[in-house]
Amino acid sequence: QVQLVESGGGLVQAGGSLRLSCAASGFGFSNYAMGWFRQAPGKEREFVAHINWIDSRTGYADSVKGRFTISRDNAKNTVYLQMNSLKPEDTAVYYCARATYNAGTNIRLYDYWGQGTQVTVSS
Repeated sequence: QVQLVESGGGLVQAGGSLRLSCAASGFGFSNYAMGWFRQAPGKEREFVAHINWIDSRTGYADSVKGRFTISRDNAKNTVYLQMNSLKPEDTAVYYCARATYNAGTNIRLYDYWGQGTQVTVSS
């Protein structure tokens, strides 16, 4: 069955960096776009970044553009989120998800989700 397992979250000071990983199994990883989302307490889950499966073209939310980088390693069935210059407002549970065709930023078009990893940024 499809499984997505996130790791790499933790507590970091503002201005610091973290790299999240999402290990995928149970499907042809290289044939799917992937995305990262986050959910802060009391807020809706929001799009962070996505990466295509054909050319690894990427897209980002305005709030993270220039600070976060999404990448993938198809040989390892893993998608990453490098987060630099972290801010307290980046504090959230971060989820990776598998995209259906042309999902882009549309959360409703992601069909499988990981359990999430907590990122806490202290000021």
